[in-house]
Amino acid sequence: MTTHPYTLAEPRVSTALARMFEAAERDGQTAPRLGARNFAERDKLTAQQLADAAQDIYMPISAQGGKLLYNLVRATRPAQVVEFGTSYGISTVHLAAAVRDNGAGHVITTEMSQAKATAARHTFAATGLEDVITLLEGDALQTLAGLQTPVDFLFLDGWKDLCLPVLRLIEPHLAPGTLVVADDVDLPDLGPYLDYVRDTDNGYHSVTFPVEDGLEISCRL
Repeated sequence: MTTHPYTLAEPRVSTALARMFEAAERDGQTAPRLGARNFAERDKLTAQQLADAAQDIYMPISAQGGKLLYNLVRATRPAQVVEFGTSYGISTVHLAAAVRDNGAGHVITTEMSQAKATAARHTFAATGLEDVITLLEGDALQTLAGLQTPVDFLFLDGWKDLCLPVLRLIEPHLAPGTLVVADDVDLPDLGPYLDYVRDTDNGYHSVTFPVEDGLEISCRL
């Protein structure tokens, strides 16, 4: 019987994901204390201050959402995947596993929190996926500004009010047919982004996929 690569099932990968998803379940206790995603004084805080305040909160993609990301990357076989918002690396591991199983490609991911970036790097090393991942630490609007090559798959899961600015920054690198995926369509801060990608005049055909908080999957026209 022929075996097929499926990195998500490798023990070191599946164990890491199980550990992180279990830790993420505690977000329900941590988030109210820190005001995650809806800080009472958010307008008074810088993006870095917000990232530092949320450094203990996973805010991950759902398990089913992660599997969907894996399938989308396997199917589209992108040479370069860009992710906005690493957090502790749950979604990054799914993206990188798909790239690994495709036999080609690379993931560039971004994280502002130093604590989260450090933890994510440890996870990438422990899962053996670090060679297909580049983690850019800092403000994504700055770290991604230097991109010179095409972006073949874009996943947006950082601060929701920054998803549209990040998309607009990367748009010159998106070829027709490129998929752009955003998490948490139910969050109000994602509203301007959704209005943008749901308007075909802006060059996208968009559909909402009902997984957990919802994924918006947009094809660049």
